[in-house]
Amino acid sequence: MTVMSADLDLAIRLADIADEITLTYFERRNFTSSRKVDLTEVTQADQETENVLAAEIVRERPQHGFYGEEFGEAGPSDSNLTWIIDPIDGTSNFTRGVPVWATLIALVDRTQGPILGVVSAPALARRWWARRSHGAFANGRLIRVSDIAEISEAQISVTFNKGWDDLGLTPNLVALQQKCYRARGFGDFWQHMLVAEGAIDIAIDAIGLAPYDNAAVQIVVEEAGGRHTDRLGNRDFTRDSAVSSNGCLHRAVIEALGS
Repeated sequence: MTVMSADLDLAIRLADIADEITLTYFERRNFTSSRKVDLTEVTQADQETENVLAAEIVRERPQHGFYGEEFGEAGPSDSNLTWIIDPIDGTSNFTRGVPVWATLIALVDRTQGPILGVVSAPALARRWWARRSHGAFANGRLIRVSDIAEISEAQISVTFNKGWDDLGLTPNLVALQQKCYRARGFGDFWQHMLVAEGAIDIAIDAIGLAPYDNAAVQIVVEEAGGRHTDRLGNRDFTRDSAVSSNGCLHRAVIEALGS
C-alpha cells in the first residue's frame, strides 16, 4: 500500500463514513427519491451523505473549501485547496438496485488540479485511491493501465446520451466502437476505474458531466499511467465530457470522436 498523507487518510475515512450511510440505504431500500431541476435523480442517501461529509471536512480542514453535487459550496471560497464530492455517482443505478455506484472524493489544488482522489463502491466491494506522484491502488493493490497500442485490439466502454446526439457525434462513437475488439457500456465511474486497472483500454463518458464527476476519477486514471481529458483532449476536470484511456490510444480516440 502507498504511504498515506494526512489528507489521503482523511479522504479514506470520509469514504468509510459514506459507505456506511449509502450501503445501508441501498440494502434496506428505505430512501426517498425525487427529481432535480435538470431532471436527474436525487435520493435521501445522496443528501445525507453529502451533509455528513461536508460537516466532517469543515471540522477537520476548516481552511479548505468544499464543493458537493447536492448543496454546493461550504467553507472558505478563496482557499487554494477544495474538496470536491459526489455523494453517489450513479444515482439512477442506486435507485434501481444496480450495485454500480460510488462516492467520489477529491482534493483539488487551484493550480495543479486534483491531487488526491478516492472512489468507493461498497456494493461492489471495491475502492480505488490515488495521490499525486504516489501511484493508484484498488483495494490496496497497485494498479496500472494496459499497454494495448492498436484500436483494433482495444476494449472500449461508451456511455451514449442525448448530449452526444445534440453534438451530432453519436455516429462517430458507433464507428469507433466498431473498430475496437470489444465494446461494452459499464458507465459512470466504473468504466474509468476499469481503464485504470488495465481491464479495458478506453472509456468515453456521457456529455453533461460536472467537476464532481471527474475530479477523483481523473487522478486515479493518471496515477495508473493513463490519460483523462475532455472529448477535445483538454486535461480539465471542470469540462462537461470525459475520455480516459491507457494513454497509448488517446490521440487516436480523440481524433475519432471529431468535434
